[in-house]
Amino acid sequence: MIDATRIDTRRTRGRLTVLLTALLTALLTIVISGPLIAVADDWYQPPVPLPAGEPGDIIKTREVNAGPPSARAMARAWQVMYRSTDALGEANAVTGTLVVPRAGDPGSMPLIGMGPGTHGPAARCAPSRMIDKGAFYEQATLNDMLQRGYAVLVTDYEGYHPDPATTYMVGRSMGAALINGVRAAQRFPEAGLSDLAPVLFRGYSQGGGAAMWAGQMQPDYAPTLNLVGVAGGGVPANLAAVALPLNGEPGFGVMFYALLGQDHAYPELSLAPFVNQAGMAALQAMQEDMCVLELLQGFAGITLDDLTDINPLNAERFNRIAENQLGDQPIPVPVYLYHEQQDSLVAYGQAQTLRDDYCALGVDVTWQSHDTGGDTGVIRHLNLVYHGNEGVNAFIEQRLAGQLPASHCFP
Repeated sequence: MIDATRIDTRRTRGRLTVLLTALLTALLTIVISGPLIAVADDWYQPPVPLPAGEPGDIIKTREVNAGPPSARAMARAWQVMYRSTDALGEANAVTGTLVVPRAGDPGSMPLIGMGPGTHGPAARCAPSRMIDKGAFYEQATLNDMLQRGYAVLVTDYEGYHPDPATTYMVGRSMGAALINGVRAAQRFPEAGLSDLAPVLFRGYSQGGGAAMWAGQMQPDYAPTLNLVGVAGGGVPANLAAVALPLNGEPGFGVMFYALLGQDHAYPELSLAPFVNQAGMAALQAMQEDMCVLELLQGFAGITLDDLTDINPLNAERFNRIAENQLGDQPIPVPVYLYHEQQDSLVAYGQAQTLRDDYCALGVDVTWQSHDTGGDTGVIRHLNLVYHGNEGVNAFIEQRLAGQLPASHCFP
């Protein structure tokens, strides 16, 4: 349970007043004029019932932009809705973007399944929307892969539809979304990709977690996939170790979002009986119109005590948190892990533990720690979105050449 630091009453009241004012203002804006960015797009609405099929089967597609003009010149892109499975193994529909270089033979291209980092709970935040608008904050990473001649499937993860219900940081949902996005890419005739092509999973932050979950799930969930490597940076492997230090800190918004993500994934969980008026307003505002920037800016310094009357971290929730811990299953291919040493958003120590856990299971792990020199631990975490690309690209090139990268597992 969180042992929240008690703070001066006047400071608490002042912070709550500011929070409530901001949230209620946002809600009034939404009610009066609609979301700040229009999201009315029926394409994202899954059909009810879902059409019959298997995980990875395509439900619908449409051609879109591959990003800003530089990316459009390099590649074609399609938004894809495909069948996947949720945290409980039930069928669902997930969206994503398939990007294929214009140059080269698609039939011989490697395929990268990319898990994007945190985008936020509102429908407008879906990574596929950001790519199409030219506003994807990992576009540099995507461009790197396109320039190297790789096809890329960027999943949105579960829940980005007009009435959003994203399952943020729920491992089996994220892993399945990434695996089935790759399957869908291989089954899309217009792209011309081969189902025998080498596949890698990669991602940073939430995306790093998704890549590791996909790697752990692949042997049983998608055994015929030609997986050759998995790369992840800033990986939130132990959600308790990541989340608890964020209470009252700049990253509180993503912590609160993770609790909401669990509520969407697991029917026995709900924040509603625990939150106060400010907490209820926060949850509504988050889902109506907040992306990751708003989560980091709007909730900095807030605590669970500010938003709840009863601590929601009960036994049922901690059981689900434990289910979402990485490192208890091996990944059958080489793994590249990297992390910022002074990361205050995703704790460094739990990433080291993940490395050690994988090593103990016999996984070939290449480990790289970074010191990006940012002013704060949050900035350092964000810096590595870009500074980590060089190492990942080298790892991918080695795996595609059939080389075994140096292992940092020691007896």
